[in-house]
Amino acid sequence: MAKQRTSKREGITAISVRGFKSLAEESRIEIRPLTILAGANSSGKSSMMQPLLLMKQTLEVGYDPAGPLLLDGPNVKFTSVNQFISREKKNANCQAFSVELEHAKYPTLKVVFSLTKERVLEITEMVIKNKRDKYSLYLRPNLSSDHLKKAMSTSREKEIEWPEGLEFEVVRNRCFLKIIRARDSGDTDNFFRLLRYDPRISLMIYAPGIYDLLIRNMIHVPGLRGNPERVYKTTATGPDFPGTFENYAAGVVARWQTKNDDRLNQLEEMLATLGLTGKIAAEAVEYTQIELLVGRLPQTKSADDLVNIADVGFGVSQVLPVLVALLIAELGQLVYLEQPELHLHPRAQYALAKILAESAKRGVKLVVETHSALLLLKVQTLVAEGNLDPELVKLHWFSRSDENGMTSIQSADLDENGAFGGWPEDFGDIELMAEGAYLDAVEGRSK
Repeated sequence: MAKQRTSKREGITAISVRGFKSLAEESRIEIRPLTILAGANSSGKSSMMQPLLLMKQTLEVGYDPAGPLLLDGPNVKFTSVNQFISREKKNANCQAFSVELEHAKYPTLKVVFSLTKERVLEITEMVIKNKRDKYSLYLRPNLSSDHLKKAMSTSREKEIEWPEGLEFEVVRNRCFLKIIRARDSGDTDNFFRLLRYDPRISLMIYAPGIYDLLIRNMIHVPGLRGNPERVYKTTATGPDFPGTFENYAAGVVARWQTKNDDRLNQLEEMLATLGLTGKIAAEAVEYTQIELLVGRLPQTKSADDLVNIADVGFGVSQVLPVLVALLIAELGQLVYLEQPELHLHPRAQYALAKILAESAKRGVKLVVETHSALLLLKVQTLVAEGNLDPELVKLHWFSRSDENGMTSIQSADLDENGAFGGWPEDFGDIELMAEGAYLDAVEGRSK
C-alpha cells in the first residue's frame, strides 16, 4: 500500500501523443502542479488529453470492450476510429496513433494503437523504457516466451538465471499489454522470488499496473457540466471517481457536511472569494437524492437564507465541481479541468487563479484548459508577488497551421517576474485590438 501511495504522490510528469487528430507529429507536454493549456478553439488542446480519457473510460467500464479502447463513454465520445486517427496527407499511410506517459520514478510507458486491414483497432506495440539504464523493452501481442526472455536479458552484465520451466505470455489487458507467467509454467514461489531480487524485471512487469492506477485515479471535470438540478443523485465519494466528476460533487458536499469535514468550510471560503455565495448545504431527499442549497446572496452566511442551487446564477453550479475536485484531490493526483472559468464573471475568473495556485502548491497536479487571459494574468501576478513558485507552472500554447491543419505546441516557463514572452495572438492582443477598434470608432464618429 505504501508503494501505491508513493506512486500517486509522484504522479504523471509528461504526456506525448502522435497520430491523434491534428497531432500528426509527436507532441509532448510536461505536467507540473499547474499546467495551463491555451490556444484558439480547435487548436488541439483537448486532443492532447483525449487519448488519456479514452484509456480512463476503458479501464473503468464494468466489462472488457471488444477492442483495446472504449470509444463512446462518459469522458469522451467517438463512434468510429476514423474520427480521431490523424488525416494529415504526410501520414496517410500510418493508420496508427500512440500515447506515451512519463513518471518521475517508474519506467516510461508507450502504447501504439493501429488499424488492421479489417479496420479493427488493436494494440500493435507497447514500449517500456527504463530511464535509469537507458533500456527499452518492446512488447507485441503473442510474443514468444523465448523472445521475451532474451529481450529482458539484453544489455545486462550478468545473464538472468530463469527459474526452471518458467514461461511468459504477453496478453492484452484492456488498453495495455501485460507480461504474465504462463499457466502451469514454472514454480510460483521461484517466480515471485525472481521479481523481488531483480528490480528491473519487476518494474517491467508491473509498469502497466502503475499507470493503470494513475489513469483510473485521474479526476476529469469536463467543459460541458450540464444545467443545475433541483436534486442530485447520491454517489460514492472516492477515492476514485469513474467517469466525469460533476456527478460526484453533491455527494461529496453531503459527506463533508455529515462528517463535519473542514473542507466544507474551505469550499464556502472559495465560493465567497469568487463572489458567488458564502454558504452551501446539502439535504437528503429520501435515500437516493440530494438537494444542494446555497446562500441567496453572495454575502449570505446564515442557514436561514438558503435557496436551491437551481435558483441562482449558472456560475455556482458550473464552478462547484471544479472547487470540490481541487479540495478532494490527493498529492500527485492528476486533475484535468476543461474551462474552469465557464460562466464566471471576469472578476471571478481572476480570483479563481489564486484558488488553482493554492491547490498546485498543496501538491495536486492540475491540467487546466482555458480561454481566460485574466486567469493567466493572475497566475503571472502571483509569481511576481512571490506567492507562487514559477517552477510549479508550465504553459503550453496550441496553434494549427493554416496550410495543413497540423497542431504545434510552444511551451514556456515563467521567470521570477511572472513573464514568459509574447502573448499568443488569441489572448491579450485580441483584447487590446478590440479596445483600440472601439476608441478608433469613437474618434471617427466625433470627427
